[in-house]
Amino acid sequence: MAGLILFSPLFFSSSIAQGSLLDLLEDEEDMPFYTTASFKTNRVINLHSLENTHYGVLDVKISHRFGSIKGGGNTFFGLDNATVRLGLDYGLMENLQIGLGRSSLLKEVDTYAKYRLFRQREEAGEMPITLTLFAAAAMRTGTWEFNGEPYPWQSRLTYTYQLIVGRKFSDFFSLQLSPTLVHRNLVPNEDIAHDVLAVGAGARFRLSRRVTLNLEYIYVFPDQLESEFKNSASLGLDIETGGHVFQLHFTNSAPIADHAFITRTRGEWGRGDIHFGFNIARVFTIVKPDMSGF
Repeated sequence: MAGLILFSPLFFSSSIAQGSLLDLLEDEEDMPFYTTASFKTNRVINLHSLENTHYGVLDVKISHRFGSIKGGGNTFFGLDNATVRLGLDYGLMENLQIGLGRSSLLKEVDTYAKYRLFRQREEAGEMPITLTLFAAAAMRTGTWEFNGEPYPWQSRLTYTYQLIVGRKFSDFFSLQLSPTLVHRNLVPNEDIAHDVLAVGAGARFRLSRRVTLNLEYIYVFPDQLESEFKNSASLGLDIETGGHVFQLHFTNSAPIADHAFITRTRGEWGRGDIHFGFNIARVFTIVKPDMSGF
């Protein structure tokens, strides 16, 4: 399964034309019975949102998480340090999104598939929620040795599975829940679980036509992680400017890969372990969608 997901982002044309941000989300006029724009992008902050990238659209994402602001002036409040993820999200089908990314932290390469089973319909009682399945695999590629011998590739793999269920309650409020299973092929010792259960929650509050406030929290069930790791909590603003969405946020998570911010968050808000960060999304139309069938 991991291999299939890993190579799937190669299915797009070499001819790239810039598209507007509206290509990322389905056009309300073309899809009159479906709820649109529950979130401005396919991410809440760290979590995947219930939105899918539109068919034939490539979403290029640059994500930064700077160092902790508690470093003060010595680290320019964390801006001297940063972790980065460069990612590509592609709408392979109307309800299927795939992606590939590379994170500087742990030098990980990650890939995923995201399939929307049901989509909220605007007609009363038709379909009250959007329901999406998400699966990701990440591999640590940097130097990683034990007693002078590198770990085999199988030990470097981590898998993430999510069920994303959510609803746009009004133009001003959307809410989603993301029950999650993370499986780690290698753990530090036999007392640490290979499987980690968690549930994420994300909310969007519309402040204006182009600005939303997003909140996000991931609760990891007790006794599954080493004591230094904490639950991830984030808040931020989404700002839409034509073909771009700027996501500016504060979070206690330096990692960006899906499994990493769930299982490897070290910061504590109460101690000032807060990271300023941003996601920048730019979309390009690779395949012009044929909407005649809708």
